[in-house]
Amino acid sequence: MVKKQTVWLLTMLSLLIVLSVYYMTSPDNGEMAFIQEDEWAEITEDAAGQEGVETTGDGTVISQISTDELFSAIRLDMQNQRDQMQEQLSEIVASSDFSTEEKNEALEKMETIKANQSKESIIENTIRASASYDDVLVRAEDDVVHVTVKADELSKTETNNIIQMVSDEFGQKEVQVQFQPAG
Repeated sequence: MVKKQTVWLLTMLSLLIVLSVYYMTSPDNGEMAFIQEDEWAEITEDAAGQEGVETTGDGTVISQISTDELFSAIRLDMQNQRDQMQEQLSEIVASSDFSTEEKNEALEKMETIKANQSKESIIENTIRASASYDDVLVRAEDDVVHVTVKADELSKTETNNIIQMVSDEFGQKEVQVQFQPAG
């Protein structure tokens, strides 16, 4: 039977290879930043109707990434980070080098991670079903919940409904809602 550590190592190596290829082919020479709404609009307008990779006049390679791929990559990255955190917390709980208080704190963090994952999934499905959006990405951080909806636009009413749904599930946290045009 394959050990959990081996599977984890192979998963991380695969992710490293995929990210390396992406960074090498990215138009910013590997410099990554969060894309603001206006920048995203420019990127998707430029990429409209184009698939794959394109070269500019000076030979620079530009990689086009669809919204589906972006959402999937973000989900994969979030899951890998959480899995790694869960593993670290599990090691604390299993180790005799830590006090009972530290072990209890690690268990609480593990439960918080699981609860956030569950809430994110529930909110994603609820929002997707409420207005038939193509895709929804929910990322819960410390005091902020980021919601990104794949839609051409969001009305104030839709945005308020999303904020209310998130507040009902997560409680009193700041909610940031944005939309990404389907790519």
